[in-house]
Amino acid sequence: MTGNLFAGMGGHHGARSTTDVWLTPPAIIEALGGPESFDLDPCSLAGRPWPTARVHFTPADNGLLLPWDGRVWLNPPYSTHLIRRFMARMADHGRGVALIFARTETDHFQRFVFGAASAVLFLAGRINFHLPDGRRASKNGGAPSALVAYGEDDRDILAHAPIAGAFVALRLPTSVLVGALSETWAQALRTFFERNPEQVSLQELYRAFSNHPKTRANAHWRDKLRQVLQRGNYERVERGVWRRLSV
Repeated sequence: MTGNLFAGMGGHHGARSTTDVWLTPPAIIEALGGPESFDLDPCSLAGRPWPTARVHFTPADNGLLLPWDGRVWLNPPYSTHLIRRFMARMADHGRGVALIFARTETDHFQRFVFGAASAVLFLAGRINFHLPDGRRASKNGGAPSALVAYGEDDRDILAHAPIAGAFVALRLPTSVLVGALSETWAQALRTFFERNPEQVSLQELYRAFSNHPKTRANAHWRDKLRQVLQRGNYERVERGVWRRLSV
């Protein structure tokens, strides 16, 4: 397969662009656990300026034909016929994180994100991708982007990643949904802090509860969470940061 397989990888297509290859900002990979936490990048660049996983498939390898194993980082080529194939493969693999444009009206987003992923983080703002030599592009990608998680582990990693945006959980086990609906707000908050014993920011808390079943029937759920924090066994460490007091 020629290098054209990966034309437009991870970025935007501009008529004035001098390159069709756009690389993921390394800060995103670090926020998701770092390159060593990913077992495979099936859409890597030969001569890449930094690693994105422990194993890389380049255009010469053709990642669509080779087996995928473990946790996958996927920043696919953005041409329509290729992104569909790579996203279908990712949905079938079911473990890892993909970075794509947040074009929710497209067939591949409907089928392989909403129809198969465990969560989506719609990123705030637009990404400035990097050029093949590692330099940061002077202009952003031209459209909003989204990180898409596959599997429960990557759903939880994405929920707690220090990346600004709106987190939406797409699939939760039935037992979790039933239990969540029967919980009081105080119980739900206590469960969250039992799983996250360190201090947390309100942004992290809002992200974790953004798709909680109890929030769907309460338009003022953020106010409710703050109220429970203020009246419960919690302490404000600094502005916007809270921790649970020892019992």
